[in-house]
Amino acid sequence: MPKVTVVMGSQSDMPVVGKTIDKLKEFGVEVVPMVCSAHRTPEIAAQFARNARENGVDVIIAAAGKAAHLPGVLAAFTTLPIIGLPIKSSFMDGLDSLLSIAQMPSGVPVATVGVNAAENAAILAVQIMSFKYSELEEKLSNMKKDMANKVIASDKAVKNSFVKD
Repeated sequence: MPKVTVVMGSQSDMPVVGKTIDKLKEFGVEVVPMVCSAHRTPEIAAQFARNARENGVDVIIAAAGKAAHLPGVLAAFTTLPIIGLPIKSSFMDGLDSLLSIAQMPSGVPVATVGVNAAENAAILAVQIMSFKYSELEEKLSNMKKDMANKVIASDKAVKNSFVKD
């Protein structure tokens, strides 16, 4: 079974991270949530990242706000894919978090989604895991077809609203 650990820097990130967890569960992915701070519990972060692969984790999603070092710290200790989820903070509307996660040094990449883009973090994780778990590819394909059908239905509704009797 595909497995993702969703690490958040603080429990206060849960309103955003909860959407990530829900989307992963929709795809049938095992999700392990974790609160870990790059600054307050760096040893725990390092130990988790070093052992994640052996513990069956396929992808790590790391949510962080403000200084947002958590995704990069985890990436320093593992070869697993890390997806950074910048959390909107009161300072700079999350731009600070986005830049902190996206501007990683050479050799320590972190895939980064938009600020508070919780569902995209989950979908990107599923896309990465679909190379290993073929059943995820079919679920992704169905999701994209559903999205397209909703746009087509919206287009018809808009066009119909302008048709005069």
